[in-house]
Parts: sequence; structure tokens; C-alpha cells
Amino acid sequence: MDIVVRSALVADGTGDPLTRHDVGITDGRIASVAEPGSLAGRRTIDAEGLVLAPGFIDMHSHSDLQLLANPDHLAKLSQGVTTEVLGQDGLSYAPVNDEVLAALRQQLAGWNDDPAGFDWNWRSVGEYLDRLDQGVAVNAAYLIPQGTVRMLALGWEDRPATEAEMNAMKELIATGLAEGAMGMSSGLTYTPGMYATTEELVDLCRVVGERGGFYSPHHRSYGKGALEAFGEMVDVSRRSGCPLHLAHATMNFSVNKGKAPQLLELLDQALEDGCDITLDTYPYLPGATYLSALLPSWSTEGGLDATLTRLSDVDTRERIRAEIEETGSDGAHGVPIDWEAIEINGVRRDENSHLVGHSVAASAQRAGKPAAELYFDVLLSEKLGTSCLMHVGHEENVQAIMRHRTHTGGSDGLLVGARPHPRAWGTFPRYLARYVRELGVLDLAECVSHLTGRAAERLRLSDRGLVRAGYAADLVLFDPETVADTATFDEPRQQAAGIPYVFVNGVAAIDDGQPTGALAGHSLRNPGSAR
Repeated sequence: MDIVVRSALVADGTGDPLTRHDVGITDGRIASVAEPGSLAGRRTIDAEGLVLAPGFIDMHSHSDLQLLANPDHLAKLSQGVTTEVLGQDGLSYAPVNDEVLAALRQQLAGWNDDPAGFDWNWRSVGEYLDRLDQGVAVNAAYLIPQGTVRMLALGWEDRPATEAEMNAMKELIATGLAEGAMGMSSGLTYTPGMYATTEELVDLCRVVGERGGFYSPHHRSYGKGALEAFGEMVDVSRRSGCPLHLAHATMNFSVNKGKAPQLLELLDQALEDGCDITLDTYPYLPGATYLSALLPSWSTEGGLDATLTRLSDVDTRERIRAEIEETGSDGAHGVPIDWEAIEINGVRRDENSHLVGHSVAASAQRAGKPAAELYFDVLLSEKLGTSCLMHVGHEENVQAIMRHRTHTGGSDGLLVGARPHPRAWGTFPRYLARYVRELGVLDLAECVSHLTGRAAERLRLSDRGLVRAGYAADLVLFDPETVADTATFDEPRQQAAGIPYVFVNGVAAIDDGQPTGALAGHSLRNPGSAR
């Protein structure tokens, strides 16, 4: 055998109790799971005191661009992630044409940057997956972004799709699934995906479900109306027959404090009725997005230039301010914004770097201007390319949801900006350190199953997510007593502690705590795709 991991406590990804075994790796696969001391290989790793688990699966990632621009990808490798699901929140870079790609590079700069000199040598989903296959650190699956598809068919118009436009969107989705996408995502608080009606989503999801995919929506509200928004997504799944995976299924803002049981009751009833539903969460209270996401949808119709024109008009600014601060905009989840809770954490222009790490309220006070005025000025200066943290979560909701029988883990991590959310580097060790070891919300075997086997089942990965002979050797070794997230809001780019080994397709990517630079990952494609 190439490698033998000797005498490890194996959390096999099923949730069953840990057992001690030797695990052998040959040609990128798990060759054997055997009695301790029974295997020999060219290399032996003494795993006494360590837990061996399947590599973690990040069900909600925003590495679409950075995985290619910086393929060593230490943020995810160092926390034991071996597979990510890209194309989230209805906005990503395939399928596109030249016009839509140019617009997305602007719109998503706060999420993914827009690196100078980067080679945008794809337009289709298949071509994007082929680009991943040229060498990346982790495996990656992709969801077709419904907002991007709507851009291709309708542009940025806030209206129902015509029959011809619906047919065009269905064809784009069918093609993307055939080329390897695992399903479809939506961002229903982001333009232009939010302009889709429930009926439009049902019709698109029928295409997804018929071709073996699943639907992963960022639904219409995580604040006021959150339960109704979750209910709409369950209804879409019921009516279309498409499996549903609820993205970052949180209950945030003051209006939802203590309401997680109501969400779980809704989901349990749908599951009892035969619906196929899973969800993911991140183990933190603050959320993160781009700063312009707080704008009302009507103010962003028509794309970047139209939005900037509105933000430059005094009367329109006042209309937007009143909606954001007094009534709550749809982009801000229907809740009036508390500027103390909105922290700018990434800018693109040096002249705005002093804003990073401070709330909009604090920066406005220092500048001697109203918070909304500073907000508008920053958006104009940055051409919307700014990211923020939203301090709006509730611990009791986080814990209740992560206990659910359909729960999986997702970082929702942004990798760019001066001070990105630490979840990009810390999500998976934080589950193990805080919610297993410290708080006992989940036991270790159960937590590992959430982060591995359960996620692989949703993705229909028949040879990943478990420590089992014949499976791909995506594996992580960690010390259950010392594993911990070290990334903080002040210092977010910190390698996790207590994770000395990570294998991707049988290749050591983290070896004795050090990154090897190996690029052994590749695209993972829909089992029903043409390839």
C-alpha cells in the first residue's frame, strides 16, 4: 500500500461510534480498513490519539474564483475540507456570455475580487469544470446560478419572464446539468434572481429535479418574513418534485430571536409528508455579504451603471434611505437597518481602507455625517465592490438548527477583503472545538457525519463521504483534544490547530501540519451528466 494510517480512531461518516482501525491508501483510494497493526505500506503514519474522518464537505462555498486564482487554497485545506460546493446564492460565473461576465465581475467583486490578468477562458458550465480539472487543491462541485441564468435570458429587468425566456432559462439549466452541475442555486435577496416569481422557480426546479439535481436557495428573507420565505421554498420543492437544500438556514435579526423551533417544525412536517429536504449552516452569529446587498431591489434594476446613477441623485438617495432605515428594504431582509450592526470588512480602494473593521455608524460619526450618507458615498466610491459583516445572529437558533437530522455544514466563506469573516478559515474546526468538545451540542461521531457522509449523500457522491474500502481517499486526521479554529474577526486568515494531515484523492495536502502545495483536487460532476 502507498500509505497506512495506523491505529486511528475512525469516525467513518455514518454517525456510528468511533472504532480503532488501520486504514490503507493505494492509488488515491481507501484500499483497506483493518484491525490495528495489521497493515503495512511504503509510508506509515502513527495516528495514536488522532481521529481519522472523511474529508469535510463545504456545502456552501464562495471559492468560485479564488480556487482558480490561488489554487493552493490553504483556507479550506487547513481546516480539513476536501470538497466544496460552488455556484452559490444564484450568482456565479457560468454559464455566461461576454456581457454578463463583465457585469458579474463588477457585481461580485466584493465576494470574489476581480484579479488583474486573470484568464477568463470559459463561458459554459462544462468549460468551467474543465478549468477546475487543470489543478486545484480540493474537489469542487457546482450549482447553476439562477440569477446568472436570468441575466442571460432577461437582463436585469424586474418583470415576469415570457414563455420564450422561460424556455431559454430551462435550456440553459438542462445544458448545465448535462455538463456536470449538481443542481441550481438562487439568491432571492440579490438582483436579478430576486425578480423571479414562485411560479418561475417551480418551473425551473422541475427541470433540475427531472435531471437528478437539487435546488439550493438563499431564500427571500432571513429577517422579517423568514418563516414565510422558508415556506415558499418548501412549496417550490413540493410542487416541482425537486429535492431541496436550504442554504445557510439561519434565523437572524431581532424579529427571529428564539424562533428556530418554528422553522424546524415546518421542515419536519414537510419531511413527514415525503419531501426531500436538507440544510446547511455555519457555526457563527454574524453573516457576511456585499455592502450593496442592503439596497432595495428597485434601486438596482438595470445593473451597475443604473444603480450608481440612482445613488448619485439626492432625491433617490432619500427614498432609498427611508426604505433601508425606516421600513426595511427587501435587500436587507425587510428589517430596518441598525448601522451599528453593519461592519465594513473589505474595500478595493486604498482611500477607503480606514473604514475596514468599523461599523458604518462608527465611521459616519468620525466623518461627521449621517450613516446612510456615508453608506451611499462608499458604494459610489467602490462601484459597489465592498463587503460587510452583519452582526444579526442568535446563539440559541444556531444550536437548535445544527442539531437537526438533515443538517450539514457550510462555511459561506468569502476569501477576499482586508478582514473577511473568519468562517472562511474556521468553520469546520469550530464545529469540532466549540460545539462538540466545549458545549456538547453534538457528539463527535454525529458531528462528523453532518460534515461528511450526510453531505455526500445530498450530492449523490457514491464513493466519498465515508471511510470505507473502495472510496476515494479524501481524509482528515485531527486531534479531538486540540482541534480548534484560530481565525478571529481581527485576524481571520489563521490556519486551524490540531489538524496535522489532510489527504485529497490519496495525496497529502497537509502533511504533519504543513501545506504541501499538492493540487490533487478536481471537479465532481452530476452522476447523470454526459461525462
